[in-house]
Amino acid sequence: MNAPRKSEPLYVRVANAVEELIRSGTLRPGERVPSVRRASRQHDVSVSTVVEAYIALENRGLIEGRPKSGFFVRSQFADARKVGRGTKPKTEGQIVAVGNLLSRLFDAARMPDVVPFGAAYPGTEVLPVSKLSRITAAVVRRDGAQSVGYDMPPGSEALRRQVAKRSLEWGTTLTPDEIITTCGGTEALALALRAVTKSGDVVAVESPTYFGILQLLEDLGLRALEIPMHPQTGMDLDALEAGIKRGRVAACLAVPNFSNPLGSLMPDDHKRQLWEILRAKGVPLIEDDINGDLSHDGLRPRVVQSHDTDGLVLLCGSYSKTLAPGYRVGWIAPGRFYARVKALKLTSTLATASLPQLAVAEFLANGGYDHHLRALRRLFADQVHRTREAIGAHFSKGTRVSNPAGGFVLWVELSGTVSALKLHERALLDHISIAPGPMFSATQQFPNFIRINCGHPWTDRREQALEQLGSLTRKLAQRSR
Repeated sequence: MNAPRKSEPLYVRVANAVEELIRSGTLRPGERVPSVRRASRQHDVSVSTVVEAYIALENRGLIEGRPKSGFFVRSQFADARKVGRGTKPKTEGQIVAVGNLLSRLFDAARMPDVVPFGAAYPGTEVLPVSKLSRITAAVVRRDGAQSVGYDMPPGSEALRRQVAKRSLEWGTTLTPDEIITTCGGTEALALALRAVTKSGDVVAVESPTYFGILQLLEDLGLRALEIPMHPQTGMDLDALEAGIKRGRVAACLAVPNFSNPLGSLMPDDHKRQLWEILRAKGVPLIEDDINGDLSHDGLRPRVVQSHDTDGLVLLCGSYSKTLAPGYRVGWIAPGRFYARVKALKLTSTLATASLPQLAVAEFLANGGYDHHLRALRRLFADQVHRTREAIGAHFSKGTRVSNPAGGFVLWVELSGTVSALKLHERALLDHISIAPGPMFSATQQFPNFIRINCGHPWTDRREQALEQLGSLTRKLAQRSR
């Protein structure tokens, strides 16, 4: 280690000393670095100096902070803050075509012998299956007739009341009369798109974005204007504003809280700016908040809708990621488009199934949803961390992996010579499902990216599957040379 120059700030000296320990292997990936107070004593500097040093080490990509746990040596990835950039999106709206890949992905998800890294859904082992089943049975006994009858739009009052109560945690104040229940989050998004667009319209979307959103655009004959994403802060608002100025944009569809696949969390000031940009041009925002409850640090983020004073935000949510994917219980608060969405609901699915709505409403009211969420957040954070560590151990050098603030998916950038589509096909032969990057772009960007689902409990089988994936990436890289 070189002797420090006298002109070096104290925090740089501390950072360099810790970096030397990491580079030499004294501190290994996953190990905790000395606490701030302990490091303060060891280096005879102030606590604030150590904090500044650790921030510098985070910026160098050497350590990472974990809520309530301290700082840990990062895996030997390239800088995760650069993951997800891809190539520059085209500036005009693009026709969308992702249906074939989507069908193959969900076919694989139904196969019991396939390791399900592809489709992003939580494993039943992490969900309150027994408690929800007891609640459902109790609802049938208590409200038998109501549970089998039609619950016409706007849907279950009990459920809408519970959603409205929880909206206070999101920084807003919805009332039950502003909410319409839906058959999952997908129907909520579809109703929102149908309410504010017509075939041929351009919709601004994140890039990369959840392929289910692209499928909806494809089915509705809409064109996608891809807006680049930042792995930490979400949609590039300068690019969005420039895109809106270039031509008519009928709507913007965004996932500000823990986007899929990046897991980014848009800061509150950016959320306000997003709303102001769209409001200035009268562009509706379809806000997908399906992952909003899944913050890894336990702090529930605000929604963009909390800034809306004009009814331009159509806020959508679901309990598919936290309680019961198969119950298909979602909702939408469509603002000024309420009447239109209600009419569309009647002509699409007529009504949302009554029994699942009543069961979810009862769970929210008396089933300990907050207690369940606390455990689920910790579990997902741990599974994301374990998966990142396994990728770092088994994949080739230069692999980049996102570091999401919430949710349970990872966005992985492979060596530039590895085709995600070829890896997807080869991995299926070994009974491993992954989601290839081109699925997350209307223009088939991200050819060397994959998304990994971390929503299932960690097992030896999952680690072995990641080891096998790492081996496959190395083989594909060698063949492409």
